[in-house]
Amino acid sequence: MTLGPLMLDVAGTELTDDDRRRLTHPLVGGVILFSRNYRDPAQLAALTAEIHALKPAPLLIGGDQEGGRVQRFREGFTRLPPMRAFGEIWNEHPQRARELARETGYVLASELRAHGVDFSFAPVLDLDYGASSVIGDRAFHADPHAVFQLGQAVMLGMKDAGMAACGKHFPGHGFVKADSHVAIPVDERTLADMAIADLVPFRLMIEAGLAAVMPAHVIYPEVDDRPAGFSKVWLQKLLRHQLGFDGAIFSDDLCMEAAAVAGGVVERVAAALDAGCDMALVCNRPDLADEVLANLKVDWPAPARARLARMHGHPHPPTMIQLRESARYVNALHHLAGLGQDSADLNLADPTDYCGRA
Repeated sequence: MTLGPLMLDVAGTELTDDDRRRLTHPLVGGVILFSRNYRDPAQLAALTAEIHALKPAPLLIGGDQEGGRVQRFREGFTRLPPMRAFGEIWNEHPQRARELARETGYVLASELRAHGVDFSFAPVLDLDYGASSVIGDRAFHADPHAVFQLGQAVMLGMKDAGMAACGKHFPGHGFVKADSHVAIPVDERTLADMAIADLVPFRLMIEAGLAAVMPAHVIYPEVDDRPAGFSKVWLQKLLRHQLGFDGAIFSDDLCMEAAAVAGGVVERVAAALDAGCDMALVCNRPDLADEVLANLKVDWPAPARARLARMHGHPHPPTMIQLRESARYVNALHHLAGLGQDSADLNLADPTDYCGRA
């Protein structure tokens, strides 16, 4: 049994019969976990083990574990700094910033893998223009080359722990003020303007081996009148062909307000997959998930399945006990202690927490 092209969420800290019914459907290939799915480390490990056991080909399990305001699992996990903390260090000590970013990627990924999570939707590769509240300190820096250097460091740290990285939000969400969770952002810049700014970190990360990308629910009317996640121009012509990306493409949550331009939920999923997404996310609306499972007709190509198979975490990861006995993990925790806590203490409100998402 192969994986399907849908990634759904689950209700709580344990699977319900409805969860099991949905997740065993042939169209489902992944699960995204939120804060409501987490009580403590032992519970999370049990939940991911049950999810992985549901199908002969294990479902992918992902989540948003970025650091700072967006960290789904907190108690019992290392508190990770917002990515802007590395950008601030970069301004004075670029090499030190890269080293700390790599250690953060390692801690982030090793802790998730120890609890059965395959990957995180990280790092954020958006530029920090100071305009977007939903991005804000989730971004490393305003300079695209700094964003690449730090994003690559996080990616390498994640790879050290056996986890693939997913860069977001292609081709760049940082310039627009509107929040795509609750509105439809429009970025009026030309492709030429973006090519020398927002697209630079994505291009360089792709050259460095980025495994996955999540497109933005943002409209760039100078390029296409559809949001990037529904656009063949962005996903096929530009991302696949011009940038040479051969990794997995995950839609952002198709229940977000900015996705409504594509129609009802079945139309949204079909449009995202047709545009070039390999996996479509339907979150926080089990009624809409059921509608998609009942009505979606899709011809899902074999290359998409192969790309998604590469997102599974490396097997047999170290346990938390083994990590705490390893010099790499202990040293990383020591280096990260207190980093970014001042800025994180000011505002821990999750900007992606909408409609019960987190």
